[in-house]
Amino acid sequence: MPEKGKKHTGLSRRKMITAMGMLPMVPGLLSNADMGTTSKLLVNPGPLPHKDMFSIKGTYINAAYTHPMSKGSAEAMRKYLDFRQINGREADTIGADRDEARTLFARLINADADEISWIPSTMVGENLIVSGLGISGTKARVVTDAYHFDGSLYLYNQLAKQGLDLQIILPKNNAIELNEMEAAIKPGTKLVAVSLVSMINGFQHDLKKLCDIAHSRGALVFADIIQGAGSVPIDVHDSGIDFCACSTYKWLMGDFGVGFLYVRKDRLPLLKRSQYGYRQVARDATHVFPFDPPGNTPFEFTPGTTTRAHFEVGTLGNAAVPALKFSLNYLLNTGVKSIQQYRQPLIDRLQKQLTGRGYLPMTPQGSSSPIVSFAMENAGKKLKGKLDAAGINIQLYQNRFRISPSVYNTMDDIDYLIATLS
Repeated sequence: MPEKGKKHTGLSRRKMITAMGMLPMVPGLLSNADMGTTSKLLVNPGPLPHKDMFSIKGTYINAAYTHPMSKGSAEAMRKYLDFRQINGREADTIGADRDEARTLFARLINADADEISWIPSTMVGENLIVSGLGISGTKARVVTDAYHFDGSLYLYNQLAKQGLDLQIILPKNNAIELNEMEAAIKPGTKLVAVSLVSMINGFQHDLKKLCDIAHSRGALVFADIIQGAGSVPIDVHDSGIDFCACSTYKWLMGDFGVGFLYVRKDRLPLLKRSQYGYRQVARDATHVFPFDPPGNTPFEFTPGTTTRAHFEVGTLGNAAVPALKFSLNYLLNTGVKSIQQYRQPLIDRLQKQLTGRGYLPMTPQGSSSPIVSFAMENAGKKLKGKLDAAGINIQLYQNRFRISPSVYNTMDDIDYLIATLS
């Protein structure tokens, strides 16, 4: 429990086969003294690619599955572990690290820091929004699409069994057509829920247009941004998105168990608290223990009013936070747009060279997301052996495969993969 009368500041995806221009550093974050020799890679990473920032064995083109952690993030995590071992070599900085990382993420998606809450996963974030809106057990209309995350589709299908009016838009020409979404979002629709960038094929919604349509019909919009945050530019204020969430182990280059939930400031009053815990308490007082002041009740609690005070409940994962702080600094200094521009020729070459070689394209032509997917009957069985022999890691499914290059990949990696699949 927080000390009485004081402000409370507690410290605390899926079954598979498995940049050029610099922005100024945030003052006071990750100095050379903080990060040792790896800080040189962060402060001046230079032109892409940034292979030297990672220790990757083989040819890894599977960042959409889980992004490798950088050397700098690993070092930051080791410093936290020194503190947890109580070995006297490192001080407790987790509270400051958590505040800084939250601020950095807000900057990355152009949000205000007090619109961001820590969550353990993207799926938890989506459930919090659904619960907060009181959708469960109602006949409200929810519109989504077949490219949304499969766990989310399971969520809404379960609610449909309880009466939810669920509308799932199916893809055409490897895309979700905006006019079909618009036709489904009828007046009275409660929520539109999508993945900004689909984990299936990298299709990317025009979030601003989707939000404009939804809002004109009185609907709110939730976006799963786990495949978008850190890989494509996101501006939540410009798009008008109401809610979005992501974990941090993909393009944010962090680790599992840590994520973010964004709630547009004027939408927070629409969400009922569905969980309660000590991290929501701004102030408390007791009137029952020795030397307590008198009071009318044994306990007094004053809840906080920010997004994190609305959703954070109890103990949070800490070890991933220092690693995430490093990677968020790296993304901001390198620039997501620069990463996207570097990656695009790799994506274009994959689409051009693999199409027509027995692989059915699943990704829209001209896509600028980090994912390229192809369908092939029995892809997992047919390709796994040759890819393993070549030391190449991409994502294999039963009848399709997904390729997702990142900042450490080069055109040589892409040509090696193409040759292996030819």
